[in-house]
Amino acid sequence: MENYLQGCRAALQESRPIHVVLGNEACDLDSMVSALALAFYLAKTTEAEEVFVPVLNIKRSELPLRGDNVFFLQKIHIPESLLIFRDEIDLHALHQAGQLTLILVDHHVLPRSDAALEEAVAEVLDHRPIDQKHCPPCHVSVELVGSCATLVAERILQGAPEILDRQTAALLHGTIILDCVNMDLKIGKATLKDNHYVEKLEALFPDLPSRNDIFDSLQKAKFDVSGLTTEQMLRKDQKNISRQGTKVAISAIYMDMEAFLQRSGLLADLHAFCQAHGYDALVAMTIFFNTYNEPVRQLAVFCPHAALRMTICGILERSHSPSLKLTPVPSSHPNLQAYLQGNTQVSRKKVLPLLQEALSAYFDSTNIPLGQPETEGVSREQVDKELDRAGNSLLSGLSQDEEEPPLPPTPMNSLVDECPLDQGLPKFSAEVIFEKCSQISLSESTTASLSKK
Repeated sequence: MENYLQGCRAALQESRPIHVVLGNEACDLDSMVSALALAFYLAKTTEAEEVFVPVLNIKRSELPLRGDNVFFLQKIHIPESLLIFRDEIDLHALHQAGQLTLILVDHHVLPRSDAALEEAVAEVLDHRPIDQKHCPPCHVSVELVGSCATLVAERILQGAPEILDRQTAALLHGTIILDCVNMDLKIGKATLKDNHYVEKLEALFPDLPSRNDIFDSLQKAKFDVSGLTTEQMLRKDQKNISRQGTKVAISAIYMDMEAFLQRSGLLADLHAFCQAHGYDALVAMTIFFNTYNEPVRQLAVFCPHAALRMTICGILERSHSPSLKLTPVPSSHPNLQAYLQGNTQVSRKKVLPLLQEALSAYFDSTNIPLGQPETEGVSREQVDKELDRAGNSLLSGLSQDEEEPPLPPTPMNSLVDECPLDQGLPKFSAEVIFEKCSQISLSESTTASLSKK
């Protein structure tokens, strides 16, 4: 694999037709590894002197946000410098020159910004239900398995097993295990095909790491934020909502709130983040496990606009459906209110409608422009009256911004409560993993307590 990737970068310097294997915009581990391995296979099995290059569908600067990707590349000894990122190749220019052929892996719908490239798509390999309205008119191979890497492993082992080296096998093996939650039957993510190809890879390469070891290390790396700047932590798992030009960012942060609030220069970083991205408010939801392996959630609202901040805090504090059971935490930071969240079952997904309600209440109560922060003339009593008047009226749905965040969307692989084949594979995010792990942890704790009795 490493030698192949070195040749790919050299091939970009030549002016010749190129086949690009392109993963999805989330560039999660499954997307990255599937693109690398499929391009490797196509390059090794095509008789003509055609060039196949894997492209990671993010900017190079965004790779550090994907801790499991960075960790796995280092573990498998693949230098990041050999990888080709979306900001290092002009696909639109290649297409206009008639030199581009696209193979999509781990997705089958191009974003609007890449709509012109659809006619260059020659093949699709994906593991999520087909969107018939937007699927390219080409050969499409889709199967609802837990990991797209499973389908790539199948193609390699059925088509040319002799080309599979240990490095590529390790990439596929670890990715399938992570995506399928260590092949846990109780989770129900892994299909028979996922299990079959994990076993196949283990039989061919007996020295591959144990499933538990690779899953634990990748899972830990996915949630590790120790090496990230404040901005990177906020962007790592972020959504946003808007109304009438007012934007609120909601970031999941995988560390203790106290440690987060003690970060050097935090207030300046929060101001800079909001100013750079045009946000009027930021809600940070921290989630982690304590020493007793119990889930802990905390929440902070940062907003330099007094009325908007108090409206958001009031809606969250007073909510009964769901009840967050918030306890205010003293903070020396101006414009920031932090809370302990007593109800750990309330995830970001459930908080988003409350924030939409807050925006609605805010615009019902005031016409103050958000160009400058308000420093006086707004009382908590005034805000409370407006919240009572606003009631629980919600907007009919989340904004388009929430549906299409400025950062790449989270991968569409998920832990589910039912068999993943019932309604296709739903969306995957670190937040969903945390919530599922929380439920499992609480369930096991209850079972252990009952057995002792």
